[in-house]
Amino acid sequence: MKSIPEGVTVVEHPLVRVKLTRLRDERTEPGEFRALLAELALLLTMEATRDFSTLPCRVRTPLDDYEGAALTRPVVIVPILRAGLGMVDGMLRVIPGASVGHIGMRRDEKTHRPACYYFNMPPHFAQADVIVVDPMLATGHSASEAIAKLKEGGAQSIRFLCVVSCPEGLAQIRGAHPDVPVFTAAVDERLNEKAYIVPGLGDAGDRCFGTV
Repeated sequence: MKSIPEGVTVVEHPLVRVKLTRLRDERTEPGEFRALLAELALLLTMEATRDFSTLPCRVRTPLDDYEGAALTRPVVIVPILRAGLGMVDGMLRVIPGASVGHIGMRRDEKTHRPACYYFNMPPHFAQADVIVVDPMLATGHSASEAIAKLKEGGAQSIRFLCVVSCPEGLAQIRGAHPDVPVFTAAVDERLNEKAYIVPGLGDAGDRCFGTV
């Protein structure tokens, strides 16, 4: 088993492995791909939010008073465009009160380095628990730049959620942002010469939106 860096959680669950297998299959059509991506995002969110802080919340049941819990801070989900959009609906199913910000990162196909072309956040994102999402953590540069932009805006509680990662991407994001925990369903072997994850699942954005 490959060594997992500190601060990285690989979500081991039978349903995650089964759904990820179908997601990887080149025969999986865009409609099923989108559904599987949303379902994986939901399952990963349960693990990524395990340590969210709560405060007491009293409600009235049909029979009596009950002291339960409410989240201490608001939640902001931040997909990295465009592939990250495929994870948002699944996450909102378990955190329906979350706000959604957007970061557009365009990768130069020659240098494989990102440039930010869009940044739109809800006004309270600096006070929120922020979850940055992208199906693939390849070179890690887009994720690192997105997190840096959020920190520049004042965000202090940030975590990163992806479906498939690789050692190079994990090293990049943990080196640049050791305070940001990473949650992933898989750590694949490596990057190829085109900076695609191997075995990976191809271009997540193209497969999600049918633009292959």
